[in-house]
Amino acid sequence: MALLQIHEPGQTPAPHATPAEPAIGIDLGTTHSVVAFSHAEKIEVYDDPASGSTLTPSVITHGDTELRSFKRFMGKNPQDIATHYALAEDNVLRFETSAGTITPVECSARLLRQLKERAESQSGQKFGKAVITVPAYFDDAARTATRDAARLAGLEVLRLLNEPTAAALAYGLDAQEEGTFAIYDLGGGTFDVSILKLEKGVFQVLATAGDTQLGGDDIDMAIMRAWVESGVDETQLSQSEWLQLARKAKEYVTEHAKYEDERVALSRETLDQLTQPWIARSMTIVDSALHDAGLKVEALDGVVLVGGSTRMPQVREAVATYFRKPPLTGIDPDEVVAVGAAIQAEALTVGADHLLLDVTPLSLGLETMGGLVEKLIWRNSPIPTSVAQEFTTYQDGQTAMKIHVLQGEREMVDQCRSLAEFTLRGIPPLPANVARIEVRFTIDADGLLTVSAKEMTTGTEQRVEVKPSYGLPLEEVEAMLRASMEHAQEDIMLRLLAEARVEAERLIVELNAAIAKDRNLLSDAEFATIQQQVETLSVACQGTNREQIDAEIEQLNHLANPFAERRMDKAIASALEGKKIEEVSS
Repeated sequence: MALLQIHEPGQTPAPHATPAEPAIGIDLGTTHSVVAFSHAEKIEVYDDPASGSTLTPSVITHGDTELRSFKRFMGKNPQDIATHYALAEDNVLRFETSAGTITPVECSARLLRQLKERAESQSGQKFGKAVITVPAYFDDAARTATRDAARLAGLEVLRLLNEPTAAALAYGLDAQEEGTFAIYDLGGGTFDVSILKLEKGVFQVLATAGDTQLGGDDIDMAIMRAWVESGVDETQLSQSEWLQLARKAKEYVTEHAKYEDERVALSRETLDQLTQPWIARSMTIVDSALHDAGLKVEALDGVVLVGGSTRMPQVREAVATYFRKPPLTGIDPDEVVAVGAAIQAEALTVGADHLLLDVTPLSLGLETMGGLVEKLIWRNSPIPTSVAQEFTTYQDGQTAMKIHVLQGEREMVDQCRSLAEFTLRGIPPLPANVARIEVRFTIDADGLLTVSAKEMTTGTEQRVEVKPSYGLPLEEVEAMLRASMEHAQEDIMLRLLAEARVEAERLIVELNAAIAKDRNLLSDAEFATIQQQVETLSVACQGTNREQIDAEIEQLNHLANPFAERRMDKAIASALEGKKIEEVSS
């Protein structure tokens, strides 16, 4: 007789005896990247052997060409930038170099492989899995491109983690802070701000906003332009060399009063002036994120600085002034994102007692009658998530339904971004408003969207995984959000007008169908009056006066009510015909 072997929790020989395959955390940055490993909540950030720094320049060399900031092109629409870069026959963006062409995905793969090999050589372990961070506003195409790059580098992606969320995870475990925080992430190429709530191990992003054209790179460019405008001979160096010199001067002035060499000079006062517009722009974005979170700055318990550009005293002073408290800097701002990624990698391989929730940056919905957008997943909803809603048919005998998936905050289809379309066929030919179709939107932990439509009677189902053929630039996201706020009142009025028109059309269709079937229940005078009101309502629908449409709908309902009552009486009489009282009462 076999006996059950009972062990203390966590002491079972299997599966606990088999150690989980280790995974690294990678901050794949625009200008610099960092790789880290977490074991038993002890973090090791690996140095770049060439410099001794934990920061690795996000630069690769192909032939004699140096390629930088290729992260900006991940998932981009080739047509948008075809005038600057070569396009192969397969319509894939490729950089031209002396050694041939190379794609942004291949560039990122080279960099990821370099980081992977460094971690392996310094730790003595083999790594085949990773958590990789991405900007909060990376869309599906950019995230998919990042996964493709990791696969080329020999890495399985356990999770694509938003950079601000990674920072929150790092501080949540190291500092054991609870409350509501702003994550101010000013890196080399992008700016992101997220408002996060940390409570009892739960990290929830309340809102996020950002700008892909705001970072240390842009400040370097501003410094270089200031030198050129002051009369410096720009032919002395290449643009790449000028930008490196600008970065060197900026970093020097971060700790000293002035940088000066035989070519150029940069004082603290000049740097203050050059950075002020960029910092002010970042604070405007912070305003937007706080508004989305429904919070005032006083409600925040602190602000976390992320990104090497936050070392600048101009940034730290501005942040302290805006948030009315000194920022948290307990973790190196250059390393904090990689630290968070490493912690998440350990959690996904050996488990953890905390929960991590991200949000979707734009609302997702589908098209309904009248060109309206019905939102299923609202902007800043925590992800992963799954939301279902039932819809029905509009016409009698309808056997198919087009599902048009949209992204954006506006009320009308033509004001939102189209993501995908598919058709659900095989709907039973039932009267209008009888068939039940469940549409489900599911967003996974990486922000990728699956949309399914299922007819509930037959079980017929169609689905689509939304992977746009081109990226959604953050500039477009910002424009969409601004437009939704600027046109909020106008959009509501347009929606109400469209809903009134849809209701009018539905009423006219149903009434005409009823008259075609039971014309004999109407006198000629009643029929003429109803037809005249139908015409009046149709004319009103061509205008933009919603109140008039509503009034004409009410009038048509009033005129048609006696007809509807007669049809009801007829239906009841038909149902009772030939039956005994006992059969009816039972």
